[in-house]
Amino acid sequence: MSTALSVLHVLTGPTAVGKTELALRWAEANDAEIISCDSLLFYRGMNIGTAKPTAAELARVPHHLVDIRDVTEPMDIGRFVELAQAAVADITARGRQVLITGGSGFYLKAFFAPVADNVTVPAELRAEIGARYEREGLAPLVAELRALNPAGLGNLDTANPRRVTRALERCRASGRGLLTLQAEFAALPGPFAAHEVRCTRLERDPEELNRRIDERIQIMLADGLVEEVAALRSAGLEQNPSAARSIGYRETLAMLRGELAARDLAVEIGRNTRGLVKKQRTWFRSQIPPHRELDATTATVAALFER
Repeated sequence: MSTALSVLHVLTGPTAVGKTELALRWAEANDAEIISCDSLLFYRGMNIGTAKPTAAELARVPHHLVDIRDVTEPMDIGRFVELAQAAVADITARGRQVLITGGSGFYLKAFFAPVADNVTVPAELRAEIGARYEREGLAPLVAELRALNPAGLGNLDTANPRRVTRALERCRASGRGLLTLQAEFAALPGPFAAHEVRCTRLERDPEELNRRIDERIQIMLADGLVEEVAALRSAGLEQNPSAARSIGYRETLAMLRGELAARDLAVEIGRNTRGLVKKQRTWFRSQIPPHRELDATTATVAALFER
């Protein structure tokens, strides 16, 4: 039977929907601490372009997994799960409630399902396959993968270099076929299977959300987004592809490299942010188990996780 300490509360929703303030108010009202589930809040110095909670907001409620990496230090799902599990254990051991908030889909999924298998890929094998892809292209890797998997490749996207290389790495490292690995993965318990997870997703009218996105971009630019990205670039931002490709940062980097006119910066960030929102909504519908949906304009703290 679940106890209060075994419940994880998840508050999610698309970019700019208004998660931060509601999360803070719910945490304050329910003796909770917040675990960030935003793939960019990990990084020190990525403040303006991520709409990271301000110092005053961070001081209102204890936060976990914020400002824990330099921009040159990539984060992966395995490490995220380890850190999130440790944070959950720490918070609940002190008798407080847990609130997970953010909109990064793959990290969010870790609270509902397995997201990483138990196959360890040696660094030298990953380097070998990566070098071969650079040298020979995708077709030889797909051919080798088919030869190793006479039973088929399931639903693997053989046109996606990253998925093909990861699949080949795992088959060679484990000595098992892709379908076997997929079946073993599906049978794994999720990292937080011992907890009851209650999830609420915030939404807004599309026109209202678009207005908030445009307002946020103007605030970011006024607050010094370009200067922040220039400083992060000097600190090695481009050594971390996932951070450098994030919205707000990739467009500003393109402008700093002379590939995008300054007058087009806000428009390009807005266009890409709206594309991200569309992808987020698709992910929430297809990857998160049944959950509550609330209108962010009328949602109250008391209603967030009503049973």
